[in-house]
Amino acid sequence: MPGPARQPLFSYGTLQFPQVQLARFGRLLDGSADALPGYRMTYIEITDPEVIAASGTDRHPLVVAGSADADAVDGTVFAITDEELAAADDYEVDDYARTSVVLRSGTRAWAYLDARAATGQGPSS
Repeated sequence: MPGPARQPLFSYGTLQFPQVQLARFGRLLDGSADALPGYRMTYIEITDPEVIAASGTDRHPLVVAGSADADAVDGTVFAITDEELAAADDYEVDDYARTSVVLRSGTRAWAYLDARAATGQGPSS
């Protein structure tokens, strides 16, 4: 019998932290290095006390569209269950929107991008 469905999730920020993974998913995630081309990193201040407690910081990275051809954001792609994806959605504050992206490897994955600019249909689109 097949295991639970897996969703590819690209993380460039606090979802890579072991303490966040344990708090959100109840386990440490296995992942592989990848990058999101065409974007650059910036930072925002988070005010949600639960998110700050889980991550240990109120300063969280946020990716926005880059202006240089060489712009790319390094991170990790994880294979998570639908339930874990819902837990990740719950963790991310309103500044982020889950968006379908294509990584440098060619993998289509979910990523949390700037909610003001994000659009997408999902990894299978």
